[in-house]
Amino acid sequence: MMNISTIYTLCLVAAVCCGEACSSCPVLECWFVQEKTGRGGGLAAATTLEKSLLHIQTDPHPAESQQAPPDIHPDRVYLITDPAGTLCHRSLNPPRGSVEKPQCEINPFLPQPSTLKWASPLTDSASSPIYLQADWFSTALQGLNGQLAVSTITRAPTATKEHRVVLSVTTTTVSVQSRLGGPVLLDCGLWADPSSPLSGSGFAVEWRYQFRGDGRLVLAYDGKTDRLADVQEEGATLDYEGLHQRGNASLILREAKVRHSGLYICTVYLPYLVAQVTMELQVVEPPSLSIHPSPLPLAVPGQSFTVQCEASGFAPLALELSWEFKGTDGKSRPLGSGSLTGHRQAWDGTYSQSTRLELDSAELDLGRGGEVTCVAVHLGGTRRASVTLNVIGFSSPSIEDSMAMVGVALVLYGLIKFVSWTVTSSGNKGRRQKAT
Repeated sequence: MMNISTIYTLCLVAAVCCGEACSSCPVLECWFVQEKTGRGGGLAAATTLEKSLLHIQTDPHPAESQQAPPDIHPDRVYLITDPAGTLCHRSLNPPRGSVEKPQCEINPFLPQPSTLKWASPLTDSASSPIYLQADWFSTALQGLNGQLAVSTITRAPTATKEHRVVLSVTTTTVSVQSRLGGPVLLDCGLWADPSSPLSGSGFAVEWRYQFRGDGRLVLAYDGKTDRLADVQEEGATLDYEGLHQRGNASLILREAKVRHSGLYICTVYLPYLVAQVTMELQVVEPPSLSIHPSPLPLAVPGQSFTVQCEASGFAPLALELSWEFKGTDGKSRPLGSGSLTGHRQAWDGTYSQSTRLELDSAELDLGRGGEVTCVAVHLGGTRRASVTLNVIGFSSPSIEDSMAMVGVALVLYGLIKFVSWTVTSSGNKGRRQKAT
């Protein structure tokens, strides 16, 4: 297996810091969050929030004297060296004067060995290296418009404010939508500082799923021993070659299912260090619509009957069903939502729902008929299904009907006159023969 310090030199610099993404490094406004133990050593802890400023650079050089803004304490101004350039992504560097700004939170971090089965081999030694005797911070950032999420672990010599990124974990798929049955890629990239002694002792990657309080392990991989955890979700895998060569820890789901919707956490372990990013996956499938009966039976004025529309195979649950009517004049009008049924769930996790509409040709003023349409509004898109309604014997005939009725009347009148003339002619002829 390649040495991890060599492996990571190519990681993320090309993936995140390309094009104009690293044209300049930002000065990030952050919230410094810290818990302080209550007086007397009690268990109660108070959380303090302080504004802080992070000056980002990719090459280490002496810090220039920076005057802190009046609302930020000078002790909360830090210089962060990020050789990978991840923190210089354009989504973390909005235009000057922009109202929208990246989200940033920084916390003190305590390096410690992991007890997890797939991460504990990273710290087989019972002693902690002198390298850990320093100031450590954990920083979580989210770029504008959800383009990027980053979690970093930084180190600074004790009592200094010049930090260097030792571990960074990123994702460019903060929020993902996928169609049912399609493949899904949840992006997760890791970078470890090759100059750090911790980067030469292996790594571990863990993927977890959470949804409404329910959680499960999807996949866990020990990169030091090249082993997977015993528990692995079916259809979930990693690009192991890409992981070792490029730091690509992305999760691949071969076939998206409804149960895959939820939060996914990509966690990366180095000896004594851990960083993670969270992303959301939503499996979306629009409904299929069917109307019964189809075609609709012929209707006469005053007749009422029921039409039903069923929406099936959709996810997620939220759905709006309604009816529309389009008359022969081309004008459309709503008919309401009808009588809705409850949701039903199929074996594959998708949902179905129905609506029933009572059609009264007289009460609803349906005229001579038209088109009845069922409309389903869903996250996956709007779907429509239509059937034709024909009303016969309508009391106010159209111009065409009136003309046809006049034509029929003229034909009947002509026929009656012809028959009458024929009968009259036959009677007169008979009388003349008798007289002769």
